[in-house]
Amino acid sequence: MDLASALAMGAGAVAVVAAPVVLTGVGFTSAGIAAGSYAASMMSAAAVVNGGGVAAGSTVAALQAAGAAGLSGAATAAVAGAGAAVGAAVEWMAG
Repeated sequence: MDLASALAMGAGAVAVVAAPVVLTGVGFTSAGIAAGSYAASMMSAAAVVNGGGVAAGSTVAALQAAGAAGLSGAATAAVAGAGAAVGAAVEWMAG
């Protein structure tokens, strides 16, 4: 395995580990959306757009589900793939 592949895989792993920390940090917690957080602002904006409620399946709903229950297998794979792609792009740009 070359260095670029190793770095891309490492970036994917870091993304998977960091995702729950980031979700909690912006306010999507296991106890619900934290008052006064960025997540609360997102929820408020989504509710205004949707006439007072947050639509099932919306970005806010999906992020809260991930914050409450953790990432699903598909979400974990998506985050790992995105992290690996970013890692590969950074390695490519670095030469």
